[in-house]
Amino acid sequence: MCIVFDYLPEQEGPAKHLWLRLWRTQQDLDNMNIKDTDIDVEALNTINTQNQANITIMNGKSDNSNNFLPRRRKFDNRASTRGMGRYPEKVVGEFGGCPWRKENYNYGRGIIGLHEEIEHFYEYMSPTKVEHRIRGDVIHRIEKIIVSMWPDAQVQVFGSYRTGLYLPTSDIDLVVIGKWSYLPLRTLEKEFLEHDIVEVGGIKVLDKASVPIVKLTDKKTEVKVDISFNMCNGVKSAELIKRYMNEFPVLPKLVYVLKQFLLERDLNEVFTGGISSYSLILMCISFLQLYHRPADQLRNANLGVLLIEFLELYGRKFNYMQTGIRIRDGGRYINKDEMQKDMLDGHRPSLLCIEDPLLSTNDIGRSSYGVLQVKRAFDCAYVALTNAVNPLNMYRDCTRYSILSRIVRVTDDVVRYRRWVEQQFRRLRSPPLGSPSLKYSKVIGASRSPRSLSSSGSTSSVDSAASSDGSDPPSRGMSPNNNIHHKTQQKSHLRNTVRTFKNNKNQNNQSNFINQNYVKHKRPIKNNRCHIEIG
Repeated sequence: MCIVFDYLPEQEGPAKHLWLRLWRTQQDLDNMNIKDTDIDVEALNTINTQNQANITIMNGKSDNSNNFLPRRRKFDNRASTRGMGRYPEKVVGEFGGCPWRKENYNYGRGIIGLHEEIEHFYEYMSPTKVEHRIRGDVIHRIEKIIVSMWPDAQVQVFGSYRTGLYLPTSDIDLVVIGKWSYLPLRTLEKEFLEHDIVEVGGIKVLDKASVPIVKLTDKKTEVKVDISFNMCNGVKSAELIKRYMNEFPVLPKLVYVLKQFLLERDLNEVFTGGISSYSLILMCISFLQLYHRPADQLRNANLGVLLIEFLELYGRKFNYMQTGIRIRDGGRYINKDEMQKDMLDGHRPSLLCIEDPLLSTNDIGRSSYGVLQVKRAFDCAYVALTNAVNPLNMYRDCTRYSILSRIVRVTDDVVRYRRWVEQQFRRLRSPPLGSPSLKYSKVIGASRSPRSLSSSGSTSSVDSAASSDGSDPPSRGMSPNNNIHHKTQQKSHLRNTVRTFKNNKNQNNQSNFINQNYVKHKRPIKNNRCHIEIG
């Protein structure tokens, strides 16, 4: 486990110390683990019995609430690696922690191997046809209930499902457009329970939030859904992201890795201080807009270089105190004092200040009060990957040691859940053509056949490979992009030659040496992963 505390000089002050105290207090509360052996159950039952005999009467009503036992905070994030840093066997798990790696694939060294791992990670984590179909089924069943209650209402999809940038455990964002004197939050909750869409306790109404929503977990598929009302900007934002995806083809692959990176550290939820997926995507767009190479070179850019330079920018170089992000009109950085002039009601720009491309007076990152934790996570990941691709690193063979797994892991719970979905719903029919799940969504790379989930992938060591010989560690000023295409063509020719030898059952000594070493090092030998514990 590696935690890096790196603050800019202007970040020092009373506000930082206050938030740090609050964060550490929350950490202590989250780490409380009350075991049955630590509690005298009989004594507690005796106390509770005595309390029941002395019920407090207030305003003529009996107060039967029993808040004697502290409640543990409930985590339902399958992708979370919380607490696993202390137990290497849990990090590696049954499926090796990096199921995206392909067996018998000859990965390149250093930054080239990282590029290939990101490609395979994107291919593995992209939704399969079954995963996309079950989400369409969930949307269709929810839409059917809503329309039966309010025939004039419209159900629209936005967020990651509409753009296609959703992970296997991501939720579905829906917005209901209609006319009500007051939002029917509780009515909708009651209907979902009566129609057996959710279990008791599987739905929560956040009516006090700035944007009231209904959060639920589908009983049939265990897919999470967030339902809001009359919020049209979400749909427009999704369409905006689609346009930028066409402009920057590397954007989805970069977003997939970064979303998983934040998800497993529980830094992806705004209400816990993290940054939302929309904020992360806008940060990626700004990074690509202001990249120091022409846009036409980004189409075939090395993904490993882009990832490392993104982490370097937002983990070390970006001035969060004075700088805001704007992606309109080609994108640029703007001073926060300039942004404050356009803000309403005297609001000040937040620490992570991202101008809403659809409404310039709105600050997308205003609720991300824990952005310093995200910054430290990015900084730590930058150090880990930079060391991994260093040509002096002794673990420089990416075929034997995974580089990407230094910062990203896929837990056993996620792998098991995806296999369960494939087995349980492979015969599920697609929703009707009129359903918004088909009208407003598109799977990224639908023409690409998804990788089979039946295999666990390669189980590689957490110690990762280094850079290719003769290459320097990538930074904002230098990059080995110039040699990528030539080396990739050489590697492709070599793989075709090896396949020919395998078909003739006449493998040469070199291919045998690679396969033997791959099997030999299939068992992880040491846990040196750079991981940030939050909570």
